[in-house]
Amino acid sequence: QFLRRQQVLQLYRRILRAIREVPAEQDRQYLQDWAREEFRRNKDATEEDAIRMMITQGNMQLQELQRTLKLAKS
Repeated sequence: QFLRRQQVLQLYRRILRAIREVPAEQDRQYLQDWAREEFRRNKDATEEDAIRMMITQGNMQLQELQRTLKLAKS
């Protein structure tokens, strides 16, 4: 459970770091609010499979955001 918590916190930090790269202030604020709300809403989850699935989804969304930002910079 401790390792799972570390994975979630690491994912949260990586998402917030990626969001800092978003050029438009309004979009950046929207994404920060969205990320905080998603993590807050799921903070009481205890089922291992559900947590694993949420981490996987979060990683996929992070990768999509990073890809989008990379394309925008090109």
